[in-house]
Amino acid sequence: MSERELNRIEVLSDVVQGRMSAVAAASVLGLSRRQVHRLLKTFQADGPAAIRHKARGRPSNNRIDPAVREFALTLIRER
Repeated sequence: MSERELNRIEVLSDVVQGRMSAVAAASVLGLSRRQVHRLLKTFQADGPAAIRHKARGRPSNNRIDPAVREFALTLIRER
């Protein structure tokens, strides 16, 4: 997990345990109170794994088509 995700987990667990309010967590994380409540709901339902980015391990939607990439590499190799 990234440093940002670990920080979110730490702050959200403080909110769940009552050591911090949702408003304070919002200011620490740089989010709105509503966003903190949304994160809390998923955090309580699925645990710390719910905080990680959902696209991790998947290929980018903006990737170059493999055929185009291979064509470009053959052009570069020829010159």
